Amino acid sequence: MSAIETKSLTKSFGNVIAVNDISFSVESGEIFGFLGPNGAGKSTTMMILTTLLKPTSGQALISGFDVMTDAKKVRESIGYVQQETTVDEYLTGRENLILQAKLNHIPKNEINQRIDSVLELIELTDKQHDSVVTYSGGMRKRLDIAGGLLHRPKVLFLDEPTVGLDIQTRRKIWKYLKKIHDEFEMTIFLTTHYMEEADQLCDRVGIIDGGQIQVIDSPKNMKNAMGNEVISIIIEDEENLDSFSSELQKIEFVNKINVDGPKLTLFASNGTEVIPKIFQISSDLKIKIVSIALTQPTLDDVFISYTGHEIRDDDSKFNRKREHAKMKRLRA
Repeated sequence: MSAIETKSLTKSFGNVIAVNDISFSVESGEIFGFLGPNGAGKSTTMMILTTLLKPTSGQALISGFDVMTDAKKVRESIGYVQQETTVDEYLTGRENLILQAKLNHIPKNEINQRIDSVLELIELTDKQHDSVVTYSGGMRKRLDIAGGLLHRPKVLFLDEPTVGLDIQTRRKIWKYLKKIHDEFEMTIFLTTHYMEEADQLCDRVGIIDGGQIQVIDSPKNMKNAMGNEVISIIIEDEENLDSFSSELQKIEFVNKINVDGPKLTLFASNGTEVIPKIFQISSDLKIKIVSIALTQPTLDDVFISYTGHEIRDDDSKFNRKREHAKMKRLRA
């Protein structure tokens, strides 16, 4: 039985379709990621799967339980860590976990043992009696994740688990998530707009854009399907862009071209032979090439291939500002 299964899942807000007829499944013990930009439908899907939103149509099952008709059983079998930190900064780390344990109706005689276990797992034992206000952003996120583990869920949902964190802290969180996965053999479903996060953590990734799933596969298979090499070109202006793109498509070894403003991304099987022909075509059309680069395929290239555009990573600063404003309100 799949840990998660959706069938033609759709969610509309008035005339806006946030999730558009998506069907997918996640196997037990798998780390599965939804990769996409803000507004792609990632968080909306997760809120449906965690019973926080009702779908407009379609079906979603968690551990065999329907999110509509068996919502209580779904909630008992999942852990959910939101994008924004939810820990109380005026309590200690341990006090936060005691509160979570009581909210999740964990038997009193098991609370201390479970808290000790998760604190050791996320390496916060030595900080457990410190007020959370003294914790770094990464420590708060680890404590948040620990709270989602206390009742030992079958499926752990993580909504943008490292958004707004610096890259070093982000990688530490990845290490803890891998430890959690190995320790509990737990199914983990996460949303992210970080390519490296999806590449490093996930067994399989679903690329979602505009409320629709574009492709689902392992990061390795996705990159291998792109071909051997990627050629990225930026031109000075877009006046003859259509003609340029059309001529490039005729070059032998070019499998696919994506155009995003003045940037063209070519997926080719023999880049060293393709590049001289690119310069010849640009010269014939009097198009000035600002830059050109030859690289191996990445998950960024996979995303561009299926969606036609890059993920704009412009929300980290916004989230940090929002978190700072939230903390100011709490202190007021």
